[in-house]
Amino acid sequence: MSNLIDIERAAKKFAEAREHLTTIVTTMNEGIETIKRDNIKRLKKAVANAAEEHDALKALIEATPASFVKPRSTVFHGIKLGFQKSKGKIDWADSEQVIKLIKKHFPEQADVLIATTEKPVKEALNGLSAAELKKIGCNVNEGGDVVFIKPADSAVDKMVDALLKDATAEVE
Repeated sequence: MSNLIDIERAAKKFAEAREHLTTIVTTMNEGIETIKRDNIKRLKKAVANAAEEHDALKALIEATPASFVKPRSTVFHGIKLGFQKSKGKIDWADSEQVIKLIKKHFPEQADVLIATTEKPVKEALNGLSAAELKKIGCNVNEGGDVVFIKPADSAVDKMVDALLKDATAEVE
C-alpha cells in the first residue's frame, strides 16, 4: 500500500522525466525555427519562381490549343498538362432565398433539394433528469473520481503531452 511519501517520490521522478522530455522538445523547436529562418528567403524565392514558370507554361498551353486536340493532355517531365473539361460550380449568396425559391418553383422536389438536419441538443438535454434521459434512450454515465496527472506549465507542454499520450496509450 502506497502512502503520500511514495507518491511524492514517484511524482518527482515523473516531473524530472517530463522536464528532460521538455528540454528535448524545446531544442527541437529551436532547431526547426533556425532552419525556417535560414531557408525562408530561399523558400519564398523558389515559390515565386515556380509560380512564374507555371504562368509561363499556362500561357504557352493557352496559346496552342491545337496541340491538344487528340489527346487533350500529355505528360512532359512528370508534369501532366493540356486541356480538360472544367468542373462546374454552383454557389449562391443567400441560402434562405434559394430555399424559398425552391419551395415556390419546385415544391415536389423540396425534400431532395433542401437538406434538413435534426440532432439532439446536448446543452438542452443536460437540463433533463436522469429518469427523463433514460426515457428518451440516453445513457447517463455518472461522474466519479478519476486519477489525473497534469503539469502546471507552458506551450511546449502541448507537444510533450501529445508524445506522452501516444507513448502511454501504446502501453495500456
